[in-house]
Amino acid sequence: MELPAVSLKAIILVHWLLTVWGCMNHILPASYAWGNFSVLAVGIWAIVQRDSLDAIAMFLTGLLLTVLTDIIHISVFYPAHDHLGDTTRFSVGMAIFSLLLKPLACYLVYRMYRERGGEYTFNIDLESLSGSHFAHNGVTSASQDRSTYEPIDQSEAPPQWPPPGKAAQPPY
Repeated sequence: MELPAVSLKAIILVHWLLTVWGCMNHILPASYAWGNFSVLAVGIWAIVQRDSLDAIAMFLTGLLLTVLTDIIHISVFYPAHDHLGDTTRFSVGMAIFSLLLKPLACYLVYRMYRERGGEYTFNIDLESLSGSHFAHNGVTSASQDRSTYEPIDQSEAPPQWPPPGKAAQPPY
């Protein structure tokens, strides 16, 4: 099943609204608001610079980190008593709903990262580690194909044009 194309603006707008609603009550600390709003600011940077891989990669990384910090904030600061006011329940509910939507947003932002030319490579050079258990059991690293690699540090004489024994053609 192919997910429909979702705009980065829509993702940021939804998470901004849910974060604002999550911060309506003073249950969650200021670090919840600062963390989420700063990641959304990086998302705005990713909107403004459409060709920037750094912007979309940092936004994706920030979203992934806020998943972890949101879990910590909600689990630590959730009120212990059963009699919660309506505003408190709504605020915490929107923070939880934002947390539940973030994995989907991360997947969609990852697809945008790939569309912009980003590539996920997990490169750990295990073969260079001498005596490594993993290097001798056939675990290889995932990396790019380097078969067309041209070293640029070797200085060669530039080719002469036209070759010395051939006269240049007159332009017509």
